[in-house]
Amino acid sequence: MSKSVFGIDFGTRNIRIYNGLTRTTMEQKNVVAIRGKEELYAYGDEAYTMYEKNPDNIRIVFPIKNGVIADLKNMKAIFENLYTDMTKGARMGRFCIAVPSDVTEVDKKAFFDVVSKSLIRAKEIKIVEKPIADAVGIGIDITSPRGNLIVNIGASTTEISIISMGGIVISKIIKMGGNKLDEMICDIVRKKYNILIGLKTAEKIKIALADAMYDEDEESDEEDDIVYVFGRNIITGLPSERGITKDTICDAIRAFFDSMVEEIKTLLERTPPELSADIMGKGIYLTGGSAMIKNLDQLIAQETDLKVNRVDNPSESVIRGILTIMSDTKYKKLMYEPGRITM
Repeated sequence: MSKSVFGIDFGTRNIRIYNGLTRTTMEQKNVVAIRGKEELYAYGDEAYTMYEKNPDNIRIVFPIKNGVIADLKNMKAIFENLYTDMTKGARMGRFCIAVPSDVTEVDKKAFFDVVSKSLIRAKEIKIVEKPIADAVGIGIDITSPRGNLIVNIGASTTEISIISMGGIVISKIIKMGGNKLDEMICDIVRKKYNILIGLKTAEKIKIALADAMYDEDEESDEEDDIVYVFGRNIITGLPSERGITKDTICDAIRAFFDSMVEEIKTLLERTPPELSADIMGKGIYLTGGSAMIKNLDQLIAQETDLKVNRVDNPSESVIRGILTIMSDTKYKKLMYEPGRITM
């Protein structure tokens, strides 16, 4: 494989870029800070530290919304700067970009345009559909006629896909992900405790307490079932500390998991019978950063009567797949240019 190859996974919250020059992957927050009308103030992790703390003259912008690019200009700015940081200005590389499958061709081309319209003179730009890269990154033999079901739970969307013979048989994107859980946690903390917290704090609560199969009747360590957070008391207006209990959080987010399970069942109902038989044997593959929520795999297994396979480092499976696709000639046909019909 040529050294000047780059793989890109643009996520709602994180961007991952594989650098063939150093054989390393950069991961940064996919966010930019804009001062005034247009001045680029910060990007990536540095901009994220300002999120929910920024003054009025600085805007914090996440250029990807619900899995697609909503702000091409700022997405291009983030990419150009991160690429320059990691390569010291190298040019003429070959790029492969992961794109969602269940979106319009215009949305797919927007990801392509981030690189093609940037200051980087790319030698070649290809795209690959994200479920395909996901499957390859997991280690599935996607050239096989066997069917595989992949559920990728990201920050703002969940993509449920059936893969067979190197292609996507059925795919559906639903607007549910880790960000929605954070919002639900903010809401319950405000309603029950009269405390306003930010989404960053909600994410910390989610990581510490979220459990898809929590049973308050089971014995547990009380110290592990409470998290103390700081916020603003909506009655007094003053800073306040409060202990947030696990049962409160799990009750509040249960509807999220119920909805996700129903979406998976709906896709299974649309699956051709022969592929359903394959899925019965192999089970479901759970990927994406939000796949790490405690006991989510057990809940899906219980509700679908299918085995659920947890993936090592699930947030990195797409970028791993891109690397394999770019380095192995047998996967070359999986990449294409926008507007062309995939295999």
